[in-house]
Amino acid sequence: MEFKEVVGNRRSIRYFQPWRPVEKEKIYIMLEAARRASRAVNAPFYRIVVMEREELTLEQRNGLRTPTTTTDLDLAPLYMFWFIDPTAPNRGPRTLKQLVDVGALNASHGWSHAYVDEVVFPLVLEPLMKNDLVAAMLAACEAGFAMTQAMLAGVEEGLGVCLHAFQPEAVKDVLKAPDYLIPIWVLLVGYPAEDPLTGGQRPREPLAETCFWGSFDNPIESDPKVVEYLREKKMIQAEAPAPWRMQEVAALSRMFGLPE
Repeated sequence: MEFKEVVGNRRSIRYFQPWRPVEKEKIYIMLEAARRASRAVNAPFYRIVVMEREELTLEQRNGLRTPTTTTDLDLAPLYMFWFIDPTAPNRGPRTLKQLVDVGALNASHGWSHAYVDEVVFPLVLEPLMKNDLVAAMLAACEAGFAMTQAMLAGVEEGLGVCLHAFQPEAVKDVLKAPDYLIPIWVLLVGYPAEDPLTGGQRPREPLAETCFWGSFDNPIESDPKVVEYLREKKMIQAEAPAPWRMQEVAALSRMFGLPE
């Protein structure tokens, strides 16, 4: 599957095959994809705890539930709990020097070990670490890059994925998370019980509502030729709902004993 089609095929899957476990190899593929995401100062801003559903008791699962995270927890066979580490920039002096040593940060752009120690750390990283809100926002963005790559890798492997909220204190207690880590999302993973394409792509606003050229008074309109090319590559697909989607949802609800 080409990258564009993987992007086009990604959906938030909410009906999983609860009886079908996810192979360890596919879990490792997702984790390795996350590890290779772009990241500031080449430092790891996230931690992931992987658990199979049956490793949690029903009482523990109930403690995780929120108004938007309910039945999904009972259907997904695999959970990936994501935490952010706002202290990651502390590693910057070491990890940036690694990039200098391998030729990723170069003297042509002013980089050296001394520049890291004398300029970057005291003027950029140290002030960042003193602002808890900014440090947490940066960590959340960096973790988001890794989550996206993990999700797309899972989709390419034929898995369904969906990010969910959860009760953070319950997770920290169950997983014995260190206090400095902040829980953000649980990525539910498994084989879809529903059509993997869920009857079409979710509605999206026009490109011009979110993208601009040069200034906010110059919106970027979609290019019809590019749109047609992306349709051919299956990155842009038919929008939901397909004519049969509601019947599928009703059938799934009956199969799992859920309200219709």
